[in-house]
Formats: sequence, C-alpha cells, structure tokens
Amino acid sequence: MDGQPHPEGLHCLVTGASGYIGGRLVPELLEAGHRVRCLARSPGKLRDHPWADQVETVRGDVTDAGDVAQAMLGVDVAYYLVHALGSGSSFEDTDRRAARIFAGQAQAAGVRRIVYLGGLTPRGVPEEELSPHLRSRAEVGRIFLDGPVPATVLRAAVVIGSGSASFEMLRYLTERLPVMVTPGWVRTRVQPIGVRDVLRYLVGSAAMPAEVNRAFDIGGPDVLTYQEMMQRYAAVAGLRRRIIVPVPVLSPKLSSLWVGLVTPVPAGLARPLTESLRHEVVCHEHDIARHVPDLPGRPLPFDEALALALRRVRQAEVATRWSSAAVPGAPSDPLPTDPDWAGGSLYQDERQATVDAPRQALWRVIEGIGGDNGWYSFPPAWAVRGWLDRFAGGVGLRRGRRDAQHLRAGEALDFWRVEEIEPGRLLRLRAEMRLPGLAWLEMHAETDEEGRTRYRQRALFHPRGLLGHAYWWAVSPFHAVVFGGMARNITRAAAKGTAAREQPGRIRQARRTRSRR
Repeated sequence: MDGQPHPEGLHCLVTGASGYIGGRLVPELLEAGHRVRCLARSPGKLRDHPWADQVETVRGDVTDAGDVAQAMLGVDVAYYLVHALGSGSSFEDTDRRAARIFAGQAQAAGVRRIVYLGGLTPRGVPEEELSPHLRSRAEVGRIFLDGPVPATVLRAAVVIGSGSASFEMLRYLTERLPVMVTPGWVRTRVQPIGVRDVLRYLVGSAAMPAEVNRAFDIGGPDVLTYQEMMQRYAAVAGLRRRIIVPVPVLSPKLSSLWVGLVTPVPAGLARPLTESLRHEVVCHEHDIARHVPDLPGRPLPFDEALALALRRVRQAEVATRWSSAAVPGAPSDPLPTDPDWAGGSLYQDERQATVDAPRQALWRVIEGIGGDNGWYSFPPAWAVRGWLDRFAGGVGLRRGRRDAQHLRAGEALDFWRVEEIEPGRLLRLRAEMRLPGLAWLEMHAETDEEGRTRYRQRALFHPRGLLGHAYWWAVSPFHAVVFGGMARNITRAAAKGTAAREQPGRIRQARRTRSRR
C-alpha cells in the first residue's frame, strides 16, 4: 500500500484485529516498518491470517484493566478499533467504561498516542438526537481527547471496500432490486471514503507530533446522496439504471428489517448503518492532509473505490469482511469435548461413513462447505432455518463465506463461525444462529486402521433451560434427513470429485495403450 515514511520501530498495539478494519490495518503497519501486538479475546481467531507469525498476540479484553495494562507494556501507539454495539441495551456504558480503562492504562504505560476510528457526526445536531451508535462513538472519541495521552480521532461516514458492511449493503440493495421503494434517508447527503484511504490515515496517524490532540474528518472527494450512490454503483457494475421511489414512512427499525431481508447484513448491524444516514454527514475540514499528505489521485473518487472493491469481490481476494468480527453476544463457552462434559446435558448426533476417495479429496469438500456450495442436504430446510433466524434478528445464511475454497479460524461461514480448523483433518463450527442453547458441528477427515478414508460428523447441542431441551426433541426427527443426508452427500461429492479428476488420466492411458498396439 502506498503510504508515507514513518519512524522505524514504533511498537503498535491493535485492538479489534479480528474485525474488518483491524484485520487490514495490521499488515499495513507491518509494511510501514512498525512492530505490532494484537489484543484479542480469542487469539486463535487470528492464527490463520497471513500476517499471524509476524505479530505478537496476547489474550485479553478491553473492559479488563489488568488485560489492557499487560498489553500496553512497551507500546508507543495504541489503536482502539472496538465497540460494544449489539451487546445489549447497556452497550453505551460498556463503550464508556472500556474507553476510560484504555486511556488510563495508556497513560500508566507511557504510551505516546491513542488512535481511534469513530463515526462522522452531523454538524449542528444535538448529541441527544443522534442514534445511540453515533452518540456512543462520539463519546468514546471525546474520552480519548480529554484524556492524558495525545489522541488522534478519525471520523468517517460510509467506508467503501470489498467486504465492508456499507459496501455489502449498497451492493446487494442495488443488485437485487432494479425497482425499489426506499426510506427517505436515501436522499441524505453523505461523504463516503475508500477503505484504502482509511488505512492510509490510520497508519499515518502513528507519526503525528506529540502536540496534536484532536479529531479529523476523513472522507473521499465526492458528496452524494445514498440514491446517487446506488445509481453510481449500478453504472460501475454494468447494471441498468435503478428505479428508486423514496417514501417517508419507513422508520429506522423498519428500514433495518428491510435491509436485513434484502442483503446479507443482519438487521442488528443494518440499524446503526441506516440510523447514521438520517442526518447529513459530510466533512467540514480536511486538516488530516497536514499530517498525512494527499497523494496523487487520493483520496480515491467514489467510482474508483467501488471499482476496486468489485474487482476484489469478483477475484475472490477479500482480505476481511464485515462478518470477520464475532457477532456480539455469540456463544463463547468452551467446547464440550465428550459426552461426560461437566457443563450439563449434552445432546449429540454422530455419523460415520467410509469414503471411496483419498483423504485430501474428502477434505476439499469439507473445507468448501457452505456459501454457494450449500450444506449438502435438504436445501429447503437450511433455507427455512436461515430465514427464521433472520426474522428473529439473527445473521441468517446469507453471510456466505469470505473465500470459496479456503477457511481460516475465526471467520464467519453462513450462520456458523469457524472455531477450529486443522487442515486436512478437522473443521469445527460454532453456531451463531438464534438458539436456546449452544451448538457445534464437527467434520473430520480420517484414515482407519485398514488405510481407508473415513468421514466422521458430529453435531453437539448444549440446551439452555427447558426450552433448549424441547427444541432438541422437536427437531430430532429431522436429523436423519439433515445430518444423515449431509454425511451421505459429502462422501459422494468426494468420491465423484476424485472420479472426475481421474477420468482424464484414464483416457490418456487408454490412448497410449491403443497407440502402442
């Protein structure tokens, strides 16, 4: 990435490295010559990133002063890229407490600078009229600026990049609805910014002089309404011009449900995105350029940022997605490893089958599961379960997968999260759908005593209360169709793929045999 020269050897702490921005910032900091330490609640989620062996990862939570103090030791610049949105009605209190802990521990550790990425707030609108999401982000920024450590607070509106929630929302609304009745906020002016420029400003903020302690508005060169953004997307993507009819009656809640039904972005995440569009959010200064000078053609124009994001999506080169971060409130309990688990009742459905294919062929099928490839059994049942989850406010099936062939620990896979992956051997998924309990799905590729390939599949469910037990027994009659069908079809797909790959070889061998005759 094109950036500015930075002092060598700065030691940077990155929180939120498993998220969309954090996961992209880490390699940019490394490229700029900095050392990086990541603070993560679940360090295992970072281990499969290409940069994982170049950083130090420590376990901890930003709401725990001891964890933060330990992570801050020897750090020059601390990046705060987390927020508690979606963790419940008290998320503003959680954000406030975490920011104060972060600022206090940064001072104690002698950190030179805090860098925070917040939201662009509308000028002239009283803070109490802002959405809880924007209000909380503004408060966090203020806590850092009022604190003892110099801070850089970057404020952005809509971030355009492959895999960003704003880009996915724009993309799916435009592609799926050639004619749409839309909320009135599609006429609100916003100033989008390409993710490459956001990262450039974040990296550049590490080198700001000690006397700089302020917020900066960051945005691209274009100010557009959301309606204009959809029409520009249609043009860049080669689609026909969209027919858009704004109506004033759709509330933020109804708007978020509408977005949740049409796009992969769940209503819980869509709501803060749509609420932030109720007011005009445009930059009122570009002072950031004094410290991170603009390069030729930068910041990127909106159409160019769209084209780059689309190219990444079409080439399956999406580094991180909005779903990279764990869903707030998702299960985080340890996996029950056997039926004697001390955590209480545990239901399981286990299936095994011998596979007429090499183990690697079976693994290719296992690792490619979900997304466009589906779940290898009774697609209507999976689709209905996905829709029910969406209606219940969950993530549903449409998150898909970041890469069509490869998975890494910690990333989203439809309404699952990859909890563990041992290439060639094990894929363990943790459910993030709405359930009265905790659920996992394991798929193993093994070799038995006779050298044959064996597929083993295990579904586990730890019920929560009476409703959890009732849920398991209500759905258990369908397990033979869903889980049994999955096991059969995965093994068949592995065998079929092997046969397809071997067929050209057999044909060539037959031709050579005939030519000798």
